[in-house]
Amino acid sequence: MALSSALFTGLTGLNAHSARLDVIGNNVANVNTTAFKSSRMMFESLFSQNLGFGTSPSEIRGGVNPKQIGNGVGIAGIQRNFAPSSFTGTGDLRDMAVDGQGFFLVQRGGSTFYTRAGTFRQDSDDNLATVTGEKLLGYAVDDEFNILTGQLVPINIPVGKQTIAEATSNIAIVGNLNKDGDIPTQGSIIDLMASATSGLLTTGGAFIGSTTLMTSIEDPDLPGSGTPAFATDQTIRLRGTNGAARGGTDLPDSDFTITATTTVQDFMDFLTQSLGIQTTGSANPDGNTPGVTVDATTGIITIVGNTGEVNDLTIANGDLELLDTDGSSLGAPFTTDKTATADGESVRTTIVGYDSLGAEVTANVTMVLDSTPDAGPVWRYYIDSEDDAGVGMALGTGTLQFDNNGQIDPDSAEISLTIDRSDTGADPLLSWTLQFDSESGNTTSLAASPSSMIGLTIDGLPPGTLESFAAGEDGVIFGRFSNGAVKTMGQVVLANFTNPAGLIDEGGNLFSTGPNSGPASVAPPGTLGIGSLVSGALEESNVDLGEEFTNMILTSTGYSASSRVIRTADELMQQLLVLGR
Repeated sequence: MALSSALFTGLTGLNAHSARLDVIGNNVANVNTTAFKSSRMMFESLFSQNLGFGTSPSEIRGGVNPKQIGNGVGIAGIQRNFAPSSFTGTGDLRDMAVDGQGFFLVQRGGSTFYTRAGTFRQDSDDNLATVTGEKLLGYAVDDEFNILTGQLVPINIPVGKQTIAEATSNIAIVGNLNKDGDIPTQGSIIDLMASATSGLLTTGGAFIGSTTLMTSIEDPDLPGSGTPAFATDQTIRLRGTNGAARGGTDLPDSDFTITATTTVQDFMDFLTQSLGIQTTGSANPDGNTPGVTVDATTGIITIVGNTGEVNDLTIANGDLELLDTDGSSLGAPFTTDKTATADGESVRTTIVGYDSLGAEVTANVTMVLDSTPDAGPVWRYYIDSEDDAGVGMALGTGTLQFDNNGQIDPDSAEISLTIDRSDTGADPLLSWTLQFDSESGNTTSLAASPSSMIGLTIDGLPPGTLESFAAGEDGVIFGRFSNGAVKTMGQVVLANFTNPAGLIDEGGNLFSTGPNSGPASVAPPGTLGIGSLVSGALEESNVDLGEEFTNMILTSTGYSASSRVIRTADELMQQLLVLGR
């Protein structure tokens, strides 16, 4: 009976050491597995055969210890070592590693798993997924690229597919306005007449007025004939390309279509809008008020422009062209005579921004020296835009006050304007704030010639496509677009467990919660001691080959020793059988 017990005791040794060799072999086999966590097997002694439980000491005899013969060895447990390992840089920002105790959350078939292996790539739906197809979970973003915390969803990064644009809202105006420039004395004055010496007449022979119908104006080439110069559905074109100009810059082409009810006043309003003349609320220094008027005593239409050299208007004969209903040219309907040239220190800059669809929108900002009172220089601004869908180009005018040190008054430091983008598909109201004192620079009015000014776009973007992305230490994924924008695309979250060793290995570098792991605590990296994220790197296996080879030697020795016990017991049993012969 005793020999058979020795046989079975040796057998338990063989089984236990064989199992330990399996654990060691698995560790060694996964020495290059990404983020693999090694395991160790712990031995325990099996129950003992009790020959006596011993006795306690007495006055006559000492105590006797228990008499127990062990029955071998068993597996006490297999412990997984979740100690972090070193990182290997890959240069691919899609690879991620956890610097700490956390786990990535991934999803497959509605089930959530946990992994330390961050070898993520995009699938055909642009979801970040493991090499075996599990989708990485995290927080998504809304339309404004704000992180939506609370609900875990697959992280989607549509590289090469997502395109964004952003409307401009702030533009900085930077430069210096020469306060020693000439104060304006007048604006441009241009007369429109029937000839070089006479005004326009009606077909009835009287001079025209503001209420005169365009179809009642006599043809200047046929004086006294009563023949109308214009007919319904004909068009008067203000030819800006290589034609009419303001401050040496061509004005845009503009068309005025004549109807049966069109009056001279309608035509004058068209000229005011097309030429960008703005009403300042007062007359120019020479007493003429900016705008277009007609003198009913002479039949002369007079155009008065705004002050400042860059506001000087040029309209030559032929820049106003009459087009027939078929688009053919009928020549110049008016004779132009320029009697005054705009003067005064001035400067103009063109600013460029973007609407909500990313289309370029330009506007002109003109500064004209208004006066130099004791309180400091005063400049008048004129803003216009050819991209405004409203009536005419003018967007607004006003004054800016500077102090005696040439610094702009804080109350004048910002101008708000709205550009009409109707019928463009974009948000119809594009609002800009022009900042004359900003972090990008400021506008001064010092005695420095010449005046200079530029517009710097602070925000707003043209259309751009997502080109690449990377995750920060806090798990926030930033995407870089081709237009230079950097936007938040989502956030990776991590899970932590009270007892990571209680997780169940599901294979494929995946774990699931076990009865002794505790529930997952989910949080962004860098919080709750969960660890931080390292982008462009992978965690190595934490297998220590030196330790494994040492354990392999000890396991082999233990296995051999157990087999020797079995062989020795067998030899003794053979001797017992010899005695019975």
